[in-house]
Amino acid sequence: MRILITGVSGLLGINLALELAREHTIFGTSNSRALCGPPFRVIQADLTVPGTLERTLEIARPDWIIHCAALANLDACEADPPLAQRLNAEVPGELASLAAGARMVHISTDAVFDGQRGDYGEEDAPNPLSVYARSKLEGERRVLGANPEAAVARVNLHGWSISGKRSLSEFFFYNLQAGKPVLGFTDVYFCPMLANDLAGVLLAMLENGLKGLYHTVSSESLTKYDFGLRIARKFGLDESLIAPSSVEDAGLKAARSPRLTLKTEKLSQALGIVLPGISPGIERLSMLYQQGYPQMLKGLTK
Repeated sequence: MRILITGVSGLLGINLALELAREHTIFGTSNSRALCGPPFRVIQADLTVPGTLERTLEIARPDWIIHCAALANLDACEADPPLAQRLNAEVPGELASLAAGARMVHISTDAVFDGQRGDYGEEDAPNPLSVYARSKLEGERRVLGANPEAAVARVNLHGWSISGKRSLSEFFFYNLQAGKPVLGFTDVYFCPMLANDLAGVLLAMLENGLKGLYHTVSSESLTKYDFGLRIARKFGLDESLIAPSSVEDAGLKAARSPRLTLKTEKLSQALGIVLPGISPGIERLSMLYQQGYPQMLKGLTK
C-alpha cells in the first residue's frame, strides 16, 4: 500500500513511518525538519499554506492516510490560538475532504476530556480545558463531518523521538541518566502506549477499514509518577530523583486534565485484540535503546 503520513518528523510520525516502511511504500510530510536518508520519501510541506494539501496528495497518491501533523505543544497553542486552530482543526478537515477516496485515520488526543471523572468511553461528552484540546476536538468533528468513512484515534503515547525531547519516557530517562531531579505527578493518570506499538494498532485499523471514533491508548493506566518509577527501574536509574508532586504546583500555563483514563473495549472488539499494555511497552522501549534506536533516529537529521 501507498501510505501518506503527515508530520513524519514528529514523535508518532517517525516511529509510524519506520515501522510501516518495512512492508509498505511510505510518503511523509515534514515542515521544518529535513531528514537524511530515511527509508521513505519525505515531502517538505507547510500544510497550512493553500494548495499544499492538493500538491502532497498528487505526489503521494495514497491508498491510506495517517494524519499526525499538529501543533502539539500545549503552551505554544496557548500562545498562538489562531495557529492551533489552523493546524489542529482546519487542516485535518480540509485533508479529510480532499482525500475522500483514501482510507484515513486522524490522530486526536485524550485531552479532549476534562479528566474530572476518568474511565471515558467514546460516547462520553468531551470538555476540553486548553486551546490545544479545543482545537483538536474541533479537528475530530471536521474530519468526520467531511469524511464519515474516516477514523479518529484518540491517543496518548510515548517513545523515542528525533529530538529526544518529545515524550514523557524520554523526559524521565534523559534527566535521570544525567542525575537531575525531576517531578512526577501523583494526581495525573493516563494510559500511554509506546509509539511503535501504536503503529501496529493504527495499521490494523486501516487494514480493517474502521471508521468513526476510537480510544487508541494502552489497556492500562497509572500516574505519571508511577510511570517515571517504572522507567527508572527498567533502565537501572535512581528513582529517588523523582519527587512526588501535584500538577497544581507545577506552574504550567495550559490546564491539564487530571484523570485521562479511557475505555478501549470498542477498539479491542473491533480488532479482536487486547491493546498493548504499559509494561510490555516499557520493555520494548528498553530493547530499542539497547539496539541503538534513539541514536539512529538522531542520525536522520542533517
